[in-house]
Amino acid sequence: MTIVALLTDFGMSDSYAGVMKGVILGIAPETVLIDISHDIPPQDIRAGAFVLKSASPYFPVGTIFVAIVDPGVGSERRIIAVRTSRALFIAPDNGVLSWALYGEDVREIVSVTESRYWLPKVSRTFHGRDIFAPVAAHLANGLPIDRLGRPIQDSIHLPLPRPRLEAGGVVHGEVIYIDRFGNLVTDIQLDPGDHRITNLSGCERDVHLNSAIRVQIREHRINSIRDDYADGEPGEMLALVGSSGHLEVAVCNGNAALLLGGTVGMPVRVTLSLGDSQNSAHPIR
Repeated sequence: MTIVALLTDFGMSDSYAGVMKGVILGIAPETVLIDISHDIPPQDIRAGAFVLKSASPYFPVGTIFVAIVDPGVGSERRIIAVRTSRALFIAPDNGVLSWALYGEDVREIVSVTESRYWLPKVSRTFHGRDIFAPVAAHLANGLPIDRLGRPIQDSIHLPLPRPRLEAGGVVHGEVIYIDRFGNLVTDIQLDPGDHRITNLSGCERDVHLNSAIRVQIREHRINSIRDDYADGEPGEMLALVGSSGHLEVAVCNGNAALLLGGTVGMPVRVTLSLGDSQNSAHPIR
């Protein structure tokens, strides 16, 4: 049995996600179908990229990921299939795979153009049903991806968000995702063991976050990193490292996005403790 993991912005109030599953099972009935999410905000490619990046490492080797956040459906945009050392990915060529693939050993990328593996009739508005689902099913049945079309090397990439360090020990980041609880996920990514920032730009050494930091978002200041969402008084604003490994701003028993009017792209400043010997990093000039 092969796992096909689905991520879309289709929602669950319409039939779209269910119809895709029906098509897959009609071609590859032994497939195990798993929903990563169908609640990506409509047409939000960056949100889809973040959720896929956060989820895909936890799936078994051999999983086929189908990611459909596709504002260009029906246009001349390509559909791509990607083979890595541990998984297969199918998506529109709009960057939605980019952040997940940064952590993968990419072996092959093809443009999906071979229509014999599609449904006989293709709607211009529902490629999820007519192209993505049957292609995923044929791959689950063992079809090599090089049968789907020609190899390419120019797929679209979204830049991986990277905070920057400036003089004085100030890290400038931004909110890149807001989850359904209203937690503000930033682009400051940390090693879970020692809170070392792993994706810092403009810096020649490692930088560690510790209890002496100060996080500023709008007019609010947070003076420490907490262990979890409940590590504070109800209504208190918190900073913590979430399960995705990113620094988050949250409210204990509350919703940080509502409290702050939070939006993707909102700036976040982290001031480091300059007295910490681990933080001897200097910006590259």
